[in-house]
Amino acid sequence: MDKAPLLQSTIVARLLTREPTALRIVEILGARLDPERTALAAFETAGGWAVEIHFQDMPDEPAVRALVAHAADAETAAALRFETITAVDWVRASLAGLAPVPAGRFLVHGAHDRARVVPNRIGIEIEAALAFGTGHHGTTRGCLEALDLLARTSRAESGRPRRILDIGTGSGVLAIAAARRLRRPVLASDIDARAVAAARENARINRVGALVAIVAAKNLALHLFRRRAPFDLVLANILLPTLKTLAGPAVRLAAPGGHIVLSGLLASHAAAAVAAYRTRHLVLVRRIEREGWVTLVMRRPARKCRRPGSGIRGARKQPR
Repeated sequence: MDKAPLLQSTIVARLLTREPTALRIVEILGARLDPERTALAAFETAGGWAVEIHFQDMPDEPAVRALVAHAADAETAAALRFETITAVDWVRASLAGLAPVPAGRFLVHGAHDRARVVPNRIGIEIEAALAFGTGHHGTTRGCLEALDLLARTSRAESGRPRRILDIGTGSGVLAIAAARRLRRPVLASDIDARAVAAARENARINRVGALVAIVAAKNLALHLFRRRAPFDLVLANILLPTLKTLAGPAVRLAAPGGHIVLSGLLASHAAAAVAAYRTRHLVLVRRIEREGWVTLVMRRPARKCRRPGSGIRGARKQPR
């Protein structure tokens, strides 16, 4: 079925509530709404927890309110406010006032700050035309710091990662950073075709277009992922429900001894993410917290753990 044409403006539904309600709304609506046509977010503000739902197409307001009522209650659904925001150059205008973001050796900046990148920094220029991540969020900063740390430590231990996967690339900032820091090929994916186009343009601007391959994918089932695997480094800056869903496929794509960097996590969600990957035998090696958001660096053991008493010469069989 052909998709409806994009609106010249974006419709956003906003709501202020408590943390448990906000997270439940995002989880339930995220499972019901088309991820290619909507984006959901829940974040803490001075007055409580805000929920925002962005629509590419004109939403069915009664249907959306019914979903919110199902996730919370009728009073919460009635408080939902829809508004139209112009989707022209507000991103470019707002980025003009943003300062460059340092993270390890990286410096994420806009075109207006290109001259401020000093020789010992790795500059990453993010095109301001589309809002798929500018590097200013605590999750992106945490991932960049983790990437820089792994680039330094892995070189001394077992060599730099040779194959890299970036899941949910957005603007492509992490894929670009990995390609520039490690000089290795990177495979990146996103569910949003517009994000894929923006990330490809950003890779071209940063002169790593030949190293970074960016594809549209809803999950990790594409044959391309298996063909490129195993990956020595997997980056996943996405929300907790998706991190948990992708735990099995992501770990299977990771090389023994490889690292998986998880982010998009509030501090209160970190333990659940660790548990989802620990059940698949990954080990937490570092936790980075920036602005209330957590980045986790986990490592897949170089060899599978053996069960006690298995594979040991001379081990006696249990009597039947």
